[in-house]
Amino acid sequence: MRIVIIGGDAAGMSAAMQIVRNSKGHEVITLERGGVYSYGQCGLPYLIGGEVNSSEDLIARTPDTFREKHGIDARIHQEVTKVDCDQKIVHGYDHEEEKEFEVKYDKLLIATGADPILPPWEGINLEGIFPLKTIPDAEAIMRDLDKSVERVAIVGGGYIGLEMAENLVNLGKKVRLIDRSGELAKIFDPEMSALIHEEADRNGIELSLGESVEGFEGEERVQSVITDKGKYTCDHVLLAVGVTPNTKFLEGTGIYKSYNDAIQVNSFMETSIMDIYAAGDCATQYHRIKERHDYIPLGTHANKQGQIAGLNMVNIHKSFQGITGTSILKFFSLTLGRTGISCREAEQEHIPYRTVSVESTHAAGYYAKNKITLKLLYNEKSRKLLGGQIIGEEGVDKRTDVLATALYHEMTIDELLDLDLSYAPPYNSVWDPIQQAARKAT
Repeated sequence: MRIVIIGGDAAGMSAAMQIVRNSKGHEVITLERGGVYSYGQCGLPYLIGGEVNSSEDLIARTPDTFREKHGIDARIHQEVTKVDCDQKIVHGYDHEEEKEFEVKYDKLLIATGADPILPPWEGINLEGIFPLKTIPDAEAIMRDLDKSVERVAIVGGGYIGLEMAENLVNLGKKVRLIDRSGELAKIFDPEMSALIHEEADRNGIELSLGESVEGFEGEERVQSVITDKGKYTCDHVLLAVGVTPNTKFLEGTGIYKSYNDAIQVNSFMETSIMDIYAAGDCATQYHRIKERHDYIPLGTHANKQGQIAGLNMVNIHKSFQGITGTSILKFFSLTLGRTGISCREAEQEHIPYRTVSVESTHAAGYYAKNKITLKLLYNEKSRKLLGGQIIGEEGVDKRTDVLATALYHEMTIDELLDLDLSYAPPYNSVWDPIQQAARKAT
């Protein structure tokens, strides 16, 4: 059987490895639009900031490793332009050979990821304006960030925008964050986002919130960004306004897609067309709290979905159990963690909810004074936990994961009190902040 995989990163290569490890006799061909396989996209801001020494450190396996060690026909610079589902043929363009190609398949996995959103703003093609999604993107940004660049404008206050703001400040750049919403990191509720705003201010970041970008000015190179409320001088612009699933080449196939063009998949990663699977940032993920398909593109989901797709493609049946909306990021001295749904999402899903919050310390109060702010959401009727948001300097990561586990197992807020959580003064209080909040809800 010939298995073709479109995409050579997290989902695609997780699938390919499961296929070669769990079956024999199959021909596995992977088609990657770029020239790099299996790299850590989430590490790109830290490569730019100097925390990661080299782009090679972000690469898990090279195409040669897949070819020579695992027998995978890993091809590079192969951009797929069309899929003929009736004839089972993938059509594309080979950018190295500068010619069209076609590959027949018996089973196909679409793992094409997502592309950065680049709105049609005036002046967006000026020199000094960059998205950040790939290693070549990061390397281009690093080449551009010489000593002549003093002021950087970041458009977008989400994951990438915040991580890049920190790394650029650490490089000595003056940073302005522009976002059309009134808050940074809208995955958090407003009172939690306020803590992020305070941290940005402490570190000299200029915030332009509630402003919509209209364009950029400059002769050959960008010199300013124009919003509906002002004009800001800059030498360099990072665009971090989100991503969109890379699925345009599937038009006319009949493959069912969701509202944002993400491919709709079932728990076995099957699409609406027989023998075609999808996984990763180009596909939907089932949200266990919302009880519906959602789109939250993260590397953790891509790897899991890819693994499950690969197994099912060789008839080893395993289902994807869904997500709980867990994420975490570092922003200067703070760690920002969240899982489940926010108040905004609960309202959108018409779920009756209540909240409870505490300000505590990550360890025993007499041992450490680093504050931790924690907020829990729970269903007003069933009292099932709906979500949690945690911001602090230490201890955020482990508590985020405790809440993610509790959400997975559909625990109530009252059952959190029964958890046997670890305690010693350097690590915790006798009542963990999670349980302190749960006690307030009783």
